[in-house]
Amino acid sequence: MDEFRKTCLYDKHAALGAKIEPFAGWLMPIEYTGIIAEHQAVRTKSGMFDVSHMGEVLVKGPDALRYIDYLTTNEISSKPDGKVVYGMMLYPNGTVVDDLLTYKVSPTELFLVVNASNIAKDYAWIVEQTDGFDVVVRNLSDDFGEIAVQGPATEDLLRRIMGIELGDLEAFTFKHVWWHDHDLLVSRTGYTGEDGFEIYADFLATNEIWDILLASGEILPCGLGARDTLRFEAALPLYGHEISDEITALEAGLGFFVKLEKPDFIGKAVLVRQKAGELTRKVVGIELTEKAVPRAHYDVYAGETKIGYVTTGYLSISAGKPVAMAMIDIAHAQPGTPISVQIRTRKVPGFVRDKKFYKKNYKPKGDKANE
Repeated sequence: MDEFRKTCLYDKHAALGAKIEPFAGWLMPIEYTGIIAEHQAVRTKSGMFDVSHMGEVLVKGPDALRYIDYLTTNEISSKPDGKVVYGMMLYPNGTVVDDLLTYKVSPTELFLVVNASNIAKDYAWIVEQTDGFDVVVRNLSDDFGEIAVQGPATEDLLRRIMGIELGDLEAFTFKHVWWHDHDLLVSRTGYTGEDGFEIYADFLATNEIWDILLASGEILPCGLGARDTLRFEAALPLYGHEISDEITALEAGLGFFVKLEKPDFIGKAVLVRQKAGELTRKVVGIELTEKAVPRAHYDVYAGETKIGYVTTGYLSISAGKPVAMAMIDIAHAQPGTPISVQIRTRKVPGFVRDKKFYKKNYKPKGDKANE
C-alpha cells in the first residue's frame, strides 16, 4: 500500500483500529465503531471527519473575481468578503470538471477547496484557464490538514472543548481563529446535511485538535462510509456519481448553482440550450416500495424500457426507506412516476420523488442553500 498517500492523522486512525481502505489515492478511515453509529452521531449530536485529503488552491491577483466568475458556474463577485460559495467548474461541453467551494478572502484573493480525487486534474485546469487574467495560482494542498466537525451540538461543543466562539459565523461563511498559537481557518458549510464546521490548519494543529476533540468523549470519530450516507440523504452530489465529466451541471439537477445570467462562464452556451429545451435526462430521487437496496449502477426501468441508472442508493439510515438518486430520461422525471430498479434477477417497483431524503431540524442563520 506504499503507493497510497496518508493524511497527517493517519497514525491516529490506525491507533483507533479504524477500517482503512484506499480512496482517491489515499489510505482513509472508512469506519471506526460502524457506519450506522457514526451516521446517527452526526444526525443527533456531533461527529468528526478527517478530510485532510481535500485539495486547496489559492488564486490571487487584480483579476481574481473576474477570473473565478468565468471559471465557475456560481457568482462570487457580488458576495461579501468572508463568504463561501458552492459551484462547479465545467468543460466547454457543460460537463463537470469538479464541484468546489470558493472562499472569498478579498476581491484579490480566493481560496478554493476541491475534491481529493481531482486535485491534479483540477489544478492543471485552473492554471490553464488563467490566460488573459492577471492572477497567480498556487496549489496549497500539501500545506493543510482539515477536520470537519458536523452535527447539531457542534457549535456548543467546540466552544466548550476548544474555547472558540463560532456563533457569529452564518451558514457558508468563514473566519480566522487564533488558537494555541495557530492560525485556524474555520468555515460553516458541511457535507452531511447538518450544521457543522470545517477547520483548516497546519499539520501540528490538526493533530492537536483531533486529540483534544477525541479526548472529550463527546465527538465521535467518523469515517468516509458515514460521510457518504449522510451526504446522500441530503442530496449532496459526489463526483463520479451525480456529477462527472459525462454529466452536465443541469443534468445533475444543480441548476440552482448555475447563474446563466452571468455574462459568460466556461460551458454556459451548452447549458443555455439545455435550459431552453434540450435537456434529455436528469438526476432525480427514487424510492422503492419493497425492502431492497438500489445500489449505484443498477438499471432503472419504466415498464420494460430502460430509462437510466442509479447514481447512489442506500437503505436510508435516517428515513428507514430504500431510496436512491438516479439519472433517468426527462420524460419520466416527474414526481410520482412509477419506475422499477433491476436488482439481481428481478425488477423492484418504486416511484420518482424529491432527492432530499432527510431534512435537518436546525438551520444556522443565513442557511439558504448558498444562494
